[in-house]
Amino acid sequence: MLLVVKLGGSTLEEGVSEGFVQDVKRATSQHKVVIVHGGGARVTETATKLGKEQKFVVSPEGFRSRYTDRETVEIYTMVMAGKINKEMVLALQRQGVNAVGLSGLDGSLATAERKKQLMIMDERGRKRIIEGGYTGKITKINTDLINLLVQNDYTPVIAPVAIGSEYEPLNTDGDRMAANIAGALEADMLILLTDVKGVELDGKLIPKMNVLEAKDALPRIGHGMITKIYAAIEALDHGVKKVAIAPGLESSPISLSIEGKCGTVIER
Repeated sequence: MLLVVKLGGSTLEEGVSEGFVQDVKRATSQHKVVIVHGGGARVTETATKLGKEQKFVVSPEGFRSRYTDRETVEIYTMVMAGKINKEMVLALQRQGVNAVGLSGLDGSLATAERKKQLMIMDERGRKRIIEGGYTGKITKINTDLINLLVQNDYTPVIAPVAIGSEYEPLNTDGDRMAANIAGALEADMLILLTDVKGVELDGKLIPKMNVLEAKDALPRIGHGMITKIYAAIEALDHGVKKVAIAPGLESSPISLSIEGKCGTVIER
């Protein structure tokens, strides 16, 4: 199978866990694996140390995102494509996984259209339009580059920084990056690893959902999970066979997700 695994930033606050690395090693012995990572909390921490206050906005649909001006996108790129990405590569190499660290900038792996304007909700719950900054919507994935690596037994580790039409770095959501990559590669499975058990409604874990059930659940899901549900729907719409939203802090989150023994599985 071809797997795309996205490791959420909330599971990376203490660094790359040994359990995750060992699980990647097991997965790569049987499957082709592409890894996408987040790390927003680490970006905020570094920006704060540098004296750059971070601002977050919420869209009318409920997406919470970082407002990314020029200085912020430079910090974002430095932390995501530099520090976090290379920490993951080193952790995997240490265990014999031949990982290659990339971002969307490398080989134009992920091209994005810069958002000129953003529609947000202000403090009073009113819609407001602001300048878009350096946030991008992915328009193209360079599957040739990813397939070249995967077919030669490398494990790509991809940071969610895309390249814009003016060759500028753009902040892109890690879940949506993973969904776009999985869809472009026609992956067998997308696994979104996070710091919760899966999709919960009314305090109960939902082990299985179809796309219609996932869409119906959107109004009842908070900011943290809503992006993952949208990413899952997007991936399934682009041909991915199934998506798992699973707890990344489990000892074997990838293996358990493949077996359907943890988290929430969403299928067409």
